[in-house]
Parts: sequence; structure tokens; C-alpha cells
Amino acid sequence: METVRLTGPRLTLREYRHTPEEVAALHAVHGDSLAVRHLPFDSADFEECADQIELYLDEAEQEPRQHYRLAVDDPAGEPIGQAALTREGEHAAQLGCVLRPDTWGRGYAGEVTGLLCTLGFDTLGLHRLFARTDPANPAAARVLTRAGFQYEGRIRAESHWGGSWHDALQYALLAPEWRGLAVLRAGG
Repeated sequence: METVRLTGPRLTLREYRHTPEEVAALHAVHGDSLAVRHLPFDSADFEECADQIELYLDEAEQEPRQHYRLAVDDPAGEPIGQAALTREGEHAAQLGCVLRPDTWGRGYAGEVTGLLCTLGFDTLGLHRLFARTDPANPAAARVLTRAGFQYEGRIRAESHWGGSWHDALQYALLAPEWRGLAVLRAGG
């Protein structure tokens, strides 16, 4: 298995471990209806979270690997969320993250997005990353645009959950744009 560990200024993205503590940490996010209210699934119980971690570990063993579902650790090393990158073909991937509500407003989603871009563009050599957000979640749209993603449009009735159809807003970033942003961040 290729082991992924990405460290940012405050956060670390890493592979899951199948322990009761990891399941509890995932449940603190996926089991929180506020945390998942803009995601295409309902809150999960503890057993469902245990099953999810088992699935994530199985996916990490696949060759070639298509799914990168990673725990997000805060500066103290405590798991506070999940980051995901899912390959679509050889050159593109969808990314996203979900964090515990008590960590919102600290810039963590932006840092996670940057780390996922590093994984996608710098490590995996992808050409295109995209993300879909709930139109009712303007905070996610702000995170993506601050990271350099461009709005591509609205996907009508993109998913069905909670008994109804939901639209999604799609944003994308290309590798040359990412490299240009890196030059700007470095002051060049």
C-alpha cells in the first residue's frame, strides 16, 4: 500500500487506522447532522463509521489506487475531519473535505484543500481537480475560490438523498493554474 501523509502549517492528512479511537473520530464528523448537512448522505451511526474505515483501508490497497480518504489531524494530533480525493480516469480527480463543526472558521478547510491539491498535482501528476458543493453552502464556494478554483456551473439534480434531488455547483483547478498560484505564493 502506498502510504499518504501530508503535513501543512497546522494540519496533517494521513491514512486511517482501524481502531476504536479512529472510528469514534470519524463518527464525531459523519455522525453529526450539522457537519454532513451539505453532503450527499445522512449522518452515520458508529457501526457505519467502522464499516467506512474498513472500506477506506481496502480502497487504499487497490492497484491502481483510485480513492484517497484521509484523516485530518489538528495541530495537537487529534482527528477533526476527513479529506478525500477520488480519481476519475488518469488525469482528473474530485476532492472534498468535511470537518467537525467546532473547528469551523479557523481556515482549516482551505489548508486541507491546499494539501489535496499538492497530492493531486504534485504527487499524482494530475491535470485537473474539481469539487462540487451544495448551493446552500457559500463557505465551501469561498474556500474553493480562495484556493484558485474556477466556477464551472450548476449541475441540476446531481444527487438524490434525504428524499429529494439536489443541485451542485462545480469548481475546477488545472495544473498550470496551480503552478502559477504557487509562484505567486512564493512571491515570484
